[in-house]
Amino acid sequence: VWGSLNLVFLSGDLFTLYVALELLTFAGVPLVCLDGRGETLRAALRYLLFALAGWLLYLLGAVLLYGAYGTLDIALLAGLVRPEPIAWTAAALMTVGLLAKTALFPLHIWLPPAHAGAPAAGSAILSALVIKGSWFLVVRLWFDVMPSVVTFSAAQLLAALGAMAIVVGSVVALRQERLKLLVAYSTVAQIGYLFLMFPLGFDVSGTTLIHGTALDAGVLQAVSHATAKAGMFMAAGLIYTSLGHDRIADLAGVARAMPITVLAFAVAGLALMGVVPSGAYLAKKLLLDAAGESGQWWWTMVLQGGAAFTAGYMVLVLTNVFRRPSAEVVLLKRPSKLSESAALTLALCSLLLALAALGPVPANLITNPLAPKDLLSTLAVVFGGGLLALGISRRSLLVETADGAGFARRFMVAAGVAFERLDEFARRWTCASIMIMVFAGIFDWLTI
Repeated sequence: VWGSLNLVFLSGDLFTLYVALELLTFAGVPLVCLDGRGETLRAALRYLLFALAGWLLYLLGAVLLYGAYGTLDIALLAGLVRPEPIAWTAAALMTVGLLAKTALFPLHIWLPPAHAGAPAAGSAILSALVIKGSWFLVVRLWFDVMPSVVTFSAAQLLAALGAMAIVVGSVVALRQERLKLLVAYSTVAQIGYLFLMFPLGFDVSGTTLIHGTALDAGVLQAVSHATAKAGMFMAAGLIYTSLGHDRIADLAGVARAMPITVLAFAVAGLALMGVVPSGAYLAKKLLLDAAGESGQWWWTMVLQGGAAFTAGYMVLVLTNVFRRPSAEVVLLKRPSKLSESAALTLALCSLLLALAALGPVPANLITNPLAPKDLLSTLAVVFGGGLLALGISRRSLLVETADGAGFARRFMVAAGVAFERLDEFARRWTCASIMIMVFAGIFDWLTI
């Protein structure tokens, strides 16, 4: 995986990048099925086959570009490619192929079962690094190869899919009974943030993508997500190994039995929520500035509201781990200090990333997290997340049975079930296969 990602980040040729993506997937698939169970083997094959569909679309687009312009060198193509039908078609095919490999909703058929079956360290690598390879190729394709070919309308669709991922992934995460599946669906949601930068990266005229604030924010968001999500998956894996299960409802007393592990999980969650001075906070701040300058107020609403969903599943988990257990928690295997330190270090890296990005003097983008305005903002996000957790979670945090639930709780549970069914429908092979071709056609139409 390390070698393939080096090739992804350093190569300047679209065909070499295709080879890098193949190597990255072939390295990532075995991580899903290391335990050899039938369930994980099926998840690995699902990942491999859907990745193959993405490869074919990407390769077909590369072939069209080579036939039209005689080169696949990124620097040369940037000067040759023009807004014409073959370039529009190639951009659409390659983009959708890469979206399938990145698992952007609704093309996320492989991600939840792959993360659920992989070992914790394997899930950390898949979520933090492997999906970033294909996302980074979308960034290079749009910003470096075809900035004058892709259109503002296509970028709006890309960000709209990201917004759908945030909402659906977060709601389904709140409906999970297993901790690792909750973290997996939070990955589906967090992937959505990576695509909000595309419409915000256009110049004032809305005709060309530029290397500006939005691109910086997207890259910072990717790094912040990688470190936080790796720490979160490792913490979830330590809990599973120590208890022999990861049922959220049965985690009472874990905070006392495994304080460092729970601290790592909580710190990673705070980093993903975008509190000061996390990398996600700075990335959101930069994206909000870009949205304000371009007048795209609708993405401001998505950026501000998404943090409440993240707070929701953090409240759900932390409420359960801090509950008083009915009996003393017995650990089957106590996690090593090294494992707990690794998870906590990764989470802290994400929480303090903004300071590293701006240097020792934070400048005016970083404010005091205890200042009244920022503290109230954080408390409002946590309060909103708590309401979402109370309303949507499968087991109510306040009442034990549905009989004691009020109208609001029943309504929100019904909405959560509807989102679960939407997710199940989207992850069917028939639906996913149709959607990948439909989106290719839509992107092709929008780039004209």
